[in-house]
Amino acid sequence: MQEKKDIEMREDIEGLIRAFYVQAMQDELIGPFFTEVISLDLDVHLPTMYDFWESLLFHRSLYHGGMMQKHILLNQKKALQEKHFERWVDLFEREVTRQFVGPVAEEAKSLARAIAPSMKVKLDRSLLPLSWLKSSSPLVDGSTKRNAS
Repeated sequence: MQEKKDIEMREDIEGLIRAFYVQAMQDELIGPFFTEVISLDLDVHLPTMYDFWESLLFHRSLYHGGMMQKHILLNQKKALQEKHFERWVDLFEREVTRQFVGPVAEEAKSLARAIAPSMKVKLDRSLLPLSWLKSSSPLVDGSTKRNAS
């Protein structure tokens, strides 16, 4: 059996992400999001995910956004719940742990744990009516004044 090493290069990320998506797409809880709700094209999606994780882990400017809009559209088709994010993190952490050991591997797991709740909050906010945002945000009109109570 080969000894585990840390995530050191893009090829490591590619192997990790490919293996993760195999698990995620077969998972009974989150798999349908990939296979039924959006019919994910892995040939298109995986290179984007490689860039995303390489940008995060190796501080390279390869990924240039658009993640939230795609997840907002997905969330409008079928609501992503906390349990879905928890499963995503669990599967991702298990795959990292199965393949790697070291500080970059730990950073990947830490980032996944941070990304999931942040994305959930943003998705929940995206479902609010625009009128709520306008009435509840003091910065929408550019004002920073606080009401004296």
